[in-house]
Amino acid sequence: MPQLTNAEEQLMEHLWKLEKAFMKDLLEAYPEPKPKTTTVATLLKRMIDKDFVAYTEYGNSREYYPLVLKTVYFSKHVNGLIKNFFNDSASQFASFFTTETNLSEKELQELKKIVDRAIQNKKK
Repeated sequence: MPQLTNAEEQLMEHLWKLEKAFMKDLLEAYPEPKPKTTTVATLLKRMIDKDFVAYTEYGNSREYYPLVLKTVYFSKHVNGLIKNFFNDSASQFASFFTTETNLSEKELQELKKIVDRAIQNKKK
């Protein structure tokens, strides 16, 4: 799966949230200062070429929609991060994540519960 640039990811976030959107909807989703229409059109073209976005035409208007689920995109992103930066070791990633992100005790307890549930589900 190809990577999205930061600008493409930001636009994709809006599209994931909206699910379907015309150009005006996408522009409205941005905070001020809003990008130019031509900038968003260029980003959409690149994302269509990468098979992340498609559209339905209604006369002269296009309604855009994502072809890739957010969870699928970020799952591949995180797995690539683990492979490339942590020697394909989830344990090294977890160690780095839990020590370098200043998580509170409560957040660590919540993570532990998530891991414990995943272990239980694997046993089934």
